[in-house]
Amino acid sequence: MLDLTQLLPFVAAALALNLTPGADMTYVIARSATQGRAAGIAASLGISAGSLVHSVLAALGVSAILQHSETAFLVVKYAGAAYLLYLAWKAIRAGNQAVAVDRTLARTSLWRVFGEGALTNLLNPKVALFILAFLPQFVDPTQGNAAVQILLLGLIFNIGGTSVNAIVACSASAAARALGSSASFGRWLNRVLALVFVGLAVRLVLTERRV
Repeated sequence: MLDLTQLLPFVAAALALNLTPGADMTYVIARSATQGRAAGIAASLGISAGSLVHSVLAALGVSAILQHSETAFLVVKYAGAAYLLYLAWKAIRAGNQAVAVDRTLARTSLWRVFGEGALTNLLNPKVALFILAFLPQFVDPTQGNAAVQILLLGLIFNIGGTSVNAIVACSASAAARALGSSASFGRWLNRVLALVFVGLAVRLVLTERRV
C-alpha cells in the first residue's frame, strides 16, 4: 500500500519533526516534572490519540473545513486556548495546596492526564492544518486508496512522536526526582506548569490561519 521510495523520506521527515521541541513536547515535560513518569507517558499517549483523530479527519477531508473556514478555525482555536487557561488555573490551585510531588502523583488520575493531553491536541487547529498539509505530500495515488494511505502515514507519525515523547517524559521525571520532592518544590513545579499552560494558550491565540 505504501511505496518504499515514499515511505523512507516520510519516516526521516517525521522523525525530524517529532524531535523538534513544540507545544506537545512542552506539555509532556511539564506533566512529567510535576507528576512523574507515568503521568508524562499518559500525556504522551493522550497527545497521540488526539493526533490520530486529526489523521482520521484529514483522511475523511473534514480537516479541510478548518483550512477554508475562518469561523471554524477561530472557534476551535479559542476553545483550545480557554481549555489551556482552565488547566493553568487547576495547576495554580494544586500548587497552593502545598502538596509534594510524590503525593500529587498518587492522587492524580492518569486517565485525566490522558484526556487532557488528547483535548489539548484536538483543540489545536494548527495540528489539524499541519497534518492535512504534511501527510498528503507522501501519498501516491497509484499505490491504492489515498485515505487509507493517510491513515497509515498518520499511524507511523504517531508511533514516532509517542516514542520521542515517552523518552522525554522519562528524562524529565528523572530530572525532577533528582532535584527533590519537597512540598515547596511541588508548589514551584505546579506554578511553572501553570505558566506553561498560559504560554501555550497565548501561542494558540496568536496562531493565524494560512490559506
